[in-house]
Amino acid sequence: MGIVQICIVIVLLMLMVKPLGTYLYHVFSNEASRTDRLFNWLEKPVYALIGLRERKGMTWKTYAISFIGMNFVLMVISFLFLMIQNKLPLNPNGIDGMGLSLTFNTVVSFMTNTNLQHYSGETGLSYFSQMAVITMMMFTSAATGLCVAIAFIRGITSKGSTIGNFFEDFVKANIRVFLPLAVLVTLVLVALQVPQTLKPTLTAVTMEGVEQQIAIGPVAALESIKHLGTNGGGFFGANSAHPFENPNPITNVIEILSMWCLAAALPYTFGMFARNRKQGWGIFSAMMILFIGFLSLTYAAEMNGNPIMNKLGVDASQGSMEGKEVRFGIAQSALFTTVTTAATTGTVNNMHDTLTPLGSITPFALMMLNCVFGGKGVGLVNMLMYAILAVFLAGLMVGRTPEFLGRRIEAREMKLIAIAILAHPFIILAPAAIALVSELGTSAITNPSFHGISQVLYEFTSSAANNGSGFEGLADNTPFWNISTGLVMLLGRYVSMILMLAVCGSMLRKQWIPETIGTFRTDNRLFVGILVGTVLIIGALTFLPVIVLGPIAEYLTIR
Repeated sequence: MGIVQICIVIVLLMLMVKPLGTYLYHVFSNEASRTDRLFNWLEKPVYALIGLRERKGMTWKTYAISFIGMNFVLMVISFLFLMIQNKLPLNPNGIDGMGLSLTFNTVVSFMTNTNLQHYSGETGLSYFSQMAVITMMMFTSAATGLCVAIAFIRGITSKGSTIGNFFEDFVKANIRVFLPLAVLVTLVLVALQVPQTLKPTLTAVTMEGVEQQIAIGPVAALESIKHLGTNGGGFFGANSAHPFENPNPITNVIEILSMWCLAAALPYTFGMFARNRKQGWGIFSAMMILFIGFLSLTYAAEMNGNPIMNKLGVDASQGSMEGKEVRFGIAQSALFTTVTTAATTGTVNNMHDTLTPLGSITPFALMMLNCVFGGKGVGLVNMLMYAILAVFLAGLMVGRTPEFLGRRIEAREMKLIAIAILAHPFIILAPAAIALVSELGTSAITNPSFHGISQVLYEFTSSAANNGSGFEGLADNTPFWNISTGLVMLLGRYVSMILMLAVCGSMLRKQWIPETIGTFRTDNRLFVGILVGTVLIIGALTFLPVIVLGPIAEYLTIR
């Protein structure tokens, strides 16, 4: 039954890919479509308010400066709100302002679409902060990532001279994509008993006569954009394992599809921009092959249970249920774990710290590769980066100048891609090494030996991949962890985005080359296989040694 549940969710996703991908194309193609008639009346006042009279196309540098500048302004405003939230309205529970290092970490986390939480939502934030800061940044950070992906697609597929206007793309992403979808999902979640209220914390009296405080709030609204925008930050500390955030298997499937659907639809959008839908399906197929492989690993490992418990004669017929909710079981927990780390969402419906050693390899690997669907656009951009690299390597093998989508791939593009590929492991492994040799880092480890290494490695991997989930056994609300992970999140978000915009800007300037009989095709099964192989080989060469030190070594000691 577990496999049947997983297959049903994957089929539902497949049914959503084409319509959503087509819709995204019509939103961002800048061609007349029905979406104009639906949303123009709402967008015009916004354009007037921000002074965007002429929506001229931008170069990649102007586009990058625009989105970084806007993100910086929003971070400054959010920083001030969190510091003085005790003096702002909508704080019925009297929550104090955040400390300096925790505020820095939280603001950077949500603006970079990471949503790593070193605080507990129901006790650390007022309702005003949850809505005006957290929910606001969930919309804007997701829209920023989607805009960069669309700009990259334009740069490598179009014959124009610009990659679009960031501010126009940003307004469209919010008004035409995230707002309507978020309203729809919010209403569905409210109908399924997810709370949506501004009432203060409830007081309940237990059968023993003890008063218990039950936190509530505008949960459904945050849940919808948290998943649609692949943000992941929970209203409650337990995240989507909390029964108010995720009450039953139906809401669990809705949340899985919400965080997966737009990321899965983007390859089809790419195919429409490229005027070759086989290109899009090829990229999607490579992502799905990798996804199913890692999902199978987690599901099999959790179903087989913990080897130590099995040796003790404990009934392992239900697999390892440690850290999992009974209402979801292993199948939906394994699927949720795989989707949330593949889509770099970070929301959790089970505790990743309690996964079996082999089961924990999947979230590690998906965040380290960071190209299997990915967040709003980041996964597609990274997979296209690997596609360009695969074409370049294949061209070298046959002694032909490599081409991708009608443009030559030359030294400048490969240097930028090489820096992007190397930057990701560097900002994971270097801080992890510092933490493991420093008392400031090791003092937060709550599990000895190899699992402690995994806790530290997971924290920085999640930060660099802008995922936000954690091995929650790590005591990470300290100045060292707040500042170090904050810096890693900034580098993980903006270094790769800027480099890939530079790549698309370089490709855009190249002369279009017509396809010939000698052109290496990138829309067939052979290329899908080469692409999957390229991702796995580079990922293994980069990260396998440190995986051996953590999950694999832990598995060998308990086997």
